[in-house]
Amino acid sequence: MSSTRVIRGKKKGRKTMVNFSLEGKVALVTGASYGIGFAIASAYAQAGATIVFNDIKQELVDKGLAAYEELGIKAHGYVCDVTDEEQVNALVAKIEKEVGVIDILVNNAGIIKRIPMCEMSAAEFRQVIDVDLNAPFIVSKAVIPSMIKKGHGKIINICSMMSELGRETVSAYAAAKGGLKMLTRNIASEYGEYNSQCNGIGPGYIATPQTAPLREIQPDGSRHPFDQFIIAKTPAARWGSAEDLQGPAVFLASDASDFVNGHVLYVDGGILAYIGKQPQ
Repeated sequence: MSSTRVIRGKKKGRKTMVNFSLEGKVALVTGASYGIGFAIASAYAQAGATIVFNDIKQELVDKGLAAYEELGIKAHGYVCDVTDEEQVNALVAKIEKEVGVIDILVNNAGIIKRIPMCEMSAAEFRQVIDVDLNAPFIVSKAVIPSMIKKGHGKIINICSMMSELGRETVSAYAAAKGGLKMLTRNIASEYGEYNSQCNGIGPGYIATPQTAPLREIQPDGSRHPFDQFIIAKTPAARWGSAEDLQGPAVFLASDASDFVNGHVLYVDGGILAYIGKQPQ
């Protein structure tokens, strides 16, 4: 991966450096033992960063470490519940001691519960809010002081199209991701003066093993109804891949995005810009 390019301006001797390298940076990606977080962390490693990740169980951390090792990446994995402030503070202190000060934080860990709102208990609603909104607050708060002391830092929150839209059965998830969009803007507002940037990435519908059943060809040879729905709503006419998120994630973690702050970059194939196909 080429990380640096030089653009020469029209004026003699003038050149602008746009640097996408993450060499020497320490990146903490929460919940990155698999899936989107794993893809983002792998891209950071290719760009030169040292990778740190957590998961809630040792067996998941071990699986993540093995997956990184298969790609030739030496990652540092820790067990931590990101909704527990004491655990998070201890984790950050341990990372700073064993690996280094965190330059890049990706708040990736998240859950979703697909339950109609009137059938959802308050406890279930709170659990989603706790993981998807409270945890990014807790982890961000833990890393910001050292970012201020170091003079720079990047926080990237994994938002969602549900940061902008509602949909059946995801009231808690949409509430949490909408809140995360505003937390992103507020961190940018509060700490931008310290050369720290906080932005979000809003993935569209991404093809993962978890969504594979929704993309299976039906016995009559037709697409699954939900697959048809996504293809019809997406100008790119396809599902996204985890790899589609890697370039945007590297950009937002690098010096190339130093004047980008409080923004959510939607990587959705254009779905949020599109009203959908006209019926034939």
